[in-house]
Amino acid sequence: MTLRLSEAEDSAAVSLIRGLAMDAPLAAKSGHQGTAMALAPLGHVLFSRIMRHDPAKPTWRNRDRFVLSNGHASILQYSLLFLNGYGLQLDDIKAFRQWNSLTPGHPEAGHTVGVEVTTGPLGQGFANSVGMAIAERNLRARFGESLMDHHTFVVVGDGCLMEGISHESASLAGHLGLDRLICVYDDNGITIDGSTTLSCSDEVALRFSSYGWNVIQLGEIANSLDSLEAGLTRAKEHRGQPTICILKTHIAFPSPDHTDNFEAHGNPFSAEQVSRTKKLMGIPDEPFWAPSELVGQIRNHAAKRGAMFTYEYDQNARDIRSALESNSDFELAWNTPRASDLSTSMPTFENGKTLATRQAIQQVLEKSNAVLPGLLTGSADLTGNTGVRVSQNQVHSSTHPEGRQIYFGIREHAMGAALVGMAMHGGVLPVGGTFFVFADYMRPAIRLAALSKAKAIFVFSHDSVGVGEDGPTHQPIEQLASLRAIPGLQVIRPADANETVQAWLAAIDHDGPTALILTRQGVPLVTDGTAVAMGAGIVRESERLNAVLIGTGSELSLCIKAAETLSDEGIGVRVVSMPSWDRFERQSRSLRSAILPREVPTVSVESGSTFGWSRYATSHIGIDRFGASAPGQVVMENLGVTVANICQAVRLIVKASQ
Repeated sequence: MTLRLSEAEDSAAVSLIRGLAMDAPLAAKSGHQGTAMALAPLGHVLFSRIMRHDPAKPTWRNRDRFVLSNGHASILQYSLLFLNGYGLQLDDIKAFRQWNSLTPGHPEAGHTVGVEVTTGPLGQGFANSVGMAIAERNLRARFGESLMDHHTFVVVGDGCLMEGISHESASLAGHLGLDRLICVYDDNGITIDGSTTLSCSDEVALRFSSYGWNVIQLGEIANSLDSLEAGLTRAKEHRGQPTICILKTHIAFPSPDHTDNFEAHGNPFSAEQVSRTKKLMGIPDEPFWAPSELVGQIRNHAAKRGAMFTYEYDQNARDIRSALESNSDFELAWNTPRASDLSTSMPTFENGKTLATRQAIQQVLEKSNAVLPGLLTGSADLTGNTGVRVSQNQVHSSTHPEGRQIYFGIREHAMGAALVGMAMHGGVLPVGGTFFVFADYMRPAIRLAALSKAKAIFVFSHDSVGVGEDGPTHQPIEQLASLRAIPGLQVIRPADANETVQAWLAAIDHDGPTALILTRQGVPLVTDGTAVAMGAGIVRESERLNAVLIGTGSELSLCIKAAETLSDEGIGVRVVSMPSWDRFERQSRSLRSAILPREVPTVSVESGSTFGWSRYATSHIGIDRFGASAPGQVVMENLGVTVANICQAVRLIVKASQ
């Protein structure tokens, strides 16, 4: 059964969206109305004719996903959510871009119902959609079309396609043949500075064709609902490739003042300009025109379509659900077990064993694979180096979409954002690895992961100047301080294999993204791992407490050796492992003071920037310059990360405190 709105209802709905697209930025004195006005027919067709979604069940697993990559046009998405009954009310539209409103300047996942991913930084949403399409196809291949079979629709603008991340993501999507991914390119030829001819002369169709995409030239049909429906339907029916639909639009249409004018991109219209446009559209010249009868008709239509889709899904999936009653993998994929359920599955390590923490995480992932059916691991061309290869998993590819080992290629930008999209899709627990210094390539995606609480796990190995011969370009210095500065990102730098196990379990339980910072070189087993739970813990105590040494990662073992040397000199030193600042900061003040007494002089030891350590220590052993090309141990020694230097720092600070 096909449910349709009348021609009059369709026309009125488009006019309503265009009206709100002008009124909200005008009231806020801020916003981007031009793109939203031009794309109003497209948005209406997607929500009322093309997409399978149910406003009554906004988190229905098999819904089509909608991503507005050019998130500055957020008023378009908010108008569609309001009109289709996702919970936004007219007062929310009136509060556009205001404090604590449900309609912020750019769409935020988890803040506004119906928003799938947090978008705004151009190109990120497009890359997120590639991750969503990977998640959907993997689940479909493994559990069957009755349980998972939907499309991901992403709208992009010229800015999204200029950003370099779009190249990496489009190349990956084409290589993988993600045929449930449909991109609509809003080809309006406008950027903030002016015409795109100022800065770009790409042939988008040829570019995407070379990536292996199906290209549909929609042309000048932006205002024809039936033509838009036909073009999008063609895209949905195509198999074997992702599809890009190139839609020629005119920014701010039908404004008599600003159509095709670059100033319409980010400058709100004047009240007079809004009035002239509404007169041309034939709607009342009143702010936030949204007649209750029309809104009710659209919402009723959306509700009926949604109920039909979810009913069909429930009926179609009944047989396979019955078959899955004795196999809970599908539900487990959507509901990651707690760490307490995994602890008995974790590997154990022998005392005195020396093992790189990147090797330890590989063993952890191997053990986790069977009990975490949602686990998908991959790397940007460093799979074995970073420890994210799971030997029993098949390679994910266009011919084997059930594979759970993803080869992202040398595409760190795309990998980071794809992990976020996979996490926000649900049903998968994405893990991606690369060298720590390349976290710089991924930082925008990591930041958005934290902002949207995406449960993605970023594995960063080769975490210090211990990388050695590759030199300063590959030796992280400031990266750890940089990631620690991101709110909501759990950052853990384990000291040994035992702490690596606990770091993984902490990532499993964390409500958001985690960065695991791991060594290239072998490190001795010096802890029982318990420090991770609180972020810091005492690993060596002294009856006489003259000083405290705080170490992280590979430097903790140096701290223990230094404490032993100083003990022979009569200087009592407590050694604290501090794998996670953010976890430590969540503890009570009394607990933190018990571990790091304020009255006791403290030295921090970490082979990276000392920036930020002043909150915990009064003296610091670190590296506030770039590294050098030499064997890792030689670099460490020449840059002062040695037992001798640690001992001297403690002697000086103890003497100064007397």
